[in-house]
Amino acid sequence: MKAVEIANRLIAIAEGRFARIVVWRVPRPLRGSMHDFKYRLAYVVDDVCVLRYDNEAGKGDHRHCGEVESRYVFIDLDQLLADFQSDIARWNDENRPVRGPSRE
Repeated sequence: MKAVEIANRLIAIAEGRFARIVVWRVPRPLRGSMHDFKYRLAYVVDDVCVLRYDNEAGKGDHRHCGEVESRYVFIDLDQLLADFQSDIARWNDENRPVRGPSRE
């Protein structure tokens, strides 16, 4: 069996912000992973990838938030998508533009 693409979506979030979700079913787990999926989920803001989940061979499941890379515990695809969506919401909340004092 060859790898089979099961998702490839570009989702507009807001002006200058989008999520890209790409998932393949692979014939056997990638080195470092315990499941039969290869995935790349990215959140891009103003042409900069600020959040990414992936599982490249040898590194296993992990996520990047800005410059910080951390291990990710893969449970299933539904949980992966829920965690990604939650991190997007958190990133948006933590990176809201700061407004100065009003001038009245």
